[in-house]
Amino acid sequence: MAGVLTPLFALRTENDLGIGDLEALRQFIEWSRGLGFRLIQLLPINETGGDHSPYNAISSRAIDPTTLHLAPGSPADLAQDAFDEVTLAVDLPALRRGFVHYEIVKPLKKKLLERAFDSFRRRPPNERFGAFCAAEKAWLDDYALFRVLMEQNGERETWDEWPQPSIAAARAWLHSLGEDARSAFEERREFFRYVQWVAHEQWRAIKSFAAERGVALMGDIPFGVSYYSADVFAHPESFALDWSGGAPPEPYFKDDAFTQKWGQNWGIPLYHWSEMRMRNFGWWRQRVRGVKEIFHLFRIDHVLGFYRIYAFPWRPARNAEILPLSWEEMLARTGGREPQFAPRDDRSSENCELNRREGEEYLRIVLEEAGATQVVGEDLGTVPDYVRPNLHSLGIAGFKIPQWECSPDQRLIPGRNYERLSVATFATHDHKPIRALWEEAFEKTSETSEQARQDVVKIAEFAAFSEPNESTDFARDFYPAIFDALFRSESWIAIVMITDLLGRKDRFNVPGTAAKSNWSRRLHATVSKLGRGHALHRQLRIVRQLLEKTGRI
Repeated sequence: MAGVLTPLFALRTENDLGIGDLEALRQFIEWSRGLGFRLIQLLPINETGGDHSPYNAISSRAIDPTTLHLAPGSPADLAQDAFDEVTLAVDLPALRRGFVHYEIVKPLKKKLLERAFDSFRRRPPNERFGAFCAAEKAWLDDYALFRVLMEQNGERETWDEWPQPSIAAARAWLHSLGEDARSAFEERREFFRYVQWVAHEQWRAIKSFAAERGVALMGDIPFGVSYYSADVFAHPESFALDWSGGAPPEPYFKDDAFTQKWGQNWGIPLYHWSEMRMRNFGWWRQRVRGVKEIFHLFRIDHVLGFYRIYAFPWRPARNAEILPLSWEEMLARTGGREPQFAPRDDRSSENCELNRREGEEYLRIVLEEAGATQVVGEDLGTVPDYVRPNLHSLGIAGFKIPQWECSPDQRLIPGRNYERLSVATFATHDHKPIRALWEEAFEKTSETSEQARQDVVKIAEFAAFSEPNESTDFARDFYPAIFDALFRSESWIAIVMITDLLGRKDRFNVPGTAAKSNWSRRLHATVSKLGRGHALHRQLRIVRQLLEKTGRI
């Protein structure tokens, strides 16, 4: 099988509202199918906060309303006059150009959903809506409470800065309100429940649409959840809030000095696994149930976190303060606490065995709840020796980045030697597209040119391509050679990032930075016009032929 990795926000249609939505995904399913791809990998679709990162969502279950297709006659049942009235004040052609302007898109879609909700409330009670609210009550009620409080605090999810900085304080405050005020509050909670119902209806419909066309949708569960989430607000006892999860120092990401020196501080709280075990891992079970309702298979981002996770004794807001310090100076600022792996490091065989055993226990819960839904684990980074064999024994497919897959003697592993239970891809959403690497390596000089050249040479070696240089034609020679090698690998799934497929240099995220382009860059053309140019049309025709030749169709 072969697939395409595409952030939903990046897709364009002629009539979108400034961000990729489910109508764009519907068109993209047809477009991908026409090329011969049978899988589309998406980033997490959970509702995001102020940084718009899908890996830092304000809920482990709530779907981001920006993903919804809102138009007259759409499943949200928007009337034409309501749509026109709300969008009249917005320059839609300008909104559709360039990056995603979340500061406009989010309020716009919210207003449209409010108009749809007004119409919905005037009709007789909807049995499907009632059934949804009853079935999802365990997470939906807390989320709706959190979402209204967030709205009342200027759409800021930073609950520790609210007048009601805990679930108990919020409930006491709500109980103290007069009848009219409490009724208005509950009406807003009902609105946010309605939005989630519409979201689940639309996403279940797109899952069926894809299946009817022989295309599978791969979802994504981040290992962690935001500190500023409805989950942490409602159940703080399940999280260790004085530690921030992340990843150890990584010299590969040269775009960020903090990542190279200290690591990636994602700010996610750690889990109190003992507390979750007492509750039969109900929180994880409901996460898995939610994603498998909408996707045909799913990926767990940073699956290594189940075994152990790198933890910082400070929140990301202090990264700039810590960056220039020595190790001793850092300890003085943190009261002697240091970044470390939790629950324990891998320095002894005893620790390794305990980490492996506990990680397997937690993943077996995920697999039990997933049932027949296939699970993929993103196992990249600093990977302990016991992780990949354990994932394989559990039937969880890991990732193969060809330019990073080396034997103990540092020889590149050929694709014919990849385990069948694996996913092969040249890049994830965090990495530079191959065309960008090529430009850095051969077309312009930068401080990362040498690393880029090394990556390109390794990709060429994987493809059995004679060492590329400045005179090599990327589109004519290198592009088809590397995809041929990827598709010929033994991996169960071969995935191509959309920017690599289109030969583009655009990057969706630079880890450790707050770049404006992070999570907001869109494709250069609408789905209906992708591949219309003569040169790209030729390249995509070659991809189709390679998929046929390698049996990936």
